[in-house]
Amino acid sequence: MVAAVAVALAGCGAATGGPAGGDRAPTTTPAQAPSAALSPAAGDETAVAAGSSGTGFRGSISAIRAGTRARMRFSWRRGCPVGPVELRLLRVDHWGFDRRVHRGELVVHRDHARRILKVMEQLFRARYPIQRLRLVDAYRGDDDRSMAANNTSGFNCRKVSGTRVWSEHAYGRAIDVNPLRNPYVTRGGRVSPPAGRPYANRSGRAPGMIHSGDQVVRAFAAAGWEWGGRWSGARDYQHFSSTGR
Repeated sequence: MVAAVAVALAGCGAATGGPAGGDRAPTTTPAQAPSAALSPAAGDETAVAAGSSGTGFRGSISAIRAGTRARMRFSWRRGCPVGPVELRLLRVDHWGFDRRVHRGELVVHRDHARRILKVMEQLFRARYPIQRLRLVDAYRGDDDRSMAANNTSGFNCRKVSGTRVWSEHAYGRAIDVNPLRNPYVTRGGRVSPPAGRPYANRSGRAPGMIHSGDQVVRAFAAAGWEWGGRWSGARDYQHFSSTGR
């Protein structure tokens, strides 16, 4: 039976915090693919459907209310390129590395919330394991700490490492999936996070690794999101974004 997901009305307000961590820049900028929505209704102020027969998946989309804003004190601050009113909190079921179902949280831009909810349902149906799915604030907004913990995360108001350019994460338009098992690898062989070096060789098949054409890449592609594992030069195997950056 299809489960109805209640989507809360948008709310906004100020919070405090600061940017942290770096990001990786692609050497190519693919065009944004057409979006694939769960339903054609605009905005997030209507009920949308998630889950399908037999999956047991539970997911919801809600506005960033006061309690969530208080928890996002490291990932959001005044001056970020998007405000809390433009973001949505997803609470979703996912399979863990322990082969059990866990409840996780992810913040993305409101324009992509429904599509990403569908992505998470598809990953759940495929039993793709996600070790951790926590707000990056659990790691004080520090991207390096979040990656080292193999935490899958979305929104984080930070710049591309070594630049003054906002990361796609700062807009809620990017998600890093199992970053320890899917590290960023430069042309020269630098690996981030460093503990991900054993997984820089993509011929492996460890749980949580992402490969071209697999269920993870297909699910994000259906939502119109590009995979950093296809960049030329440096490869960001953990990274998916709506813009290809």
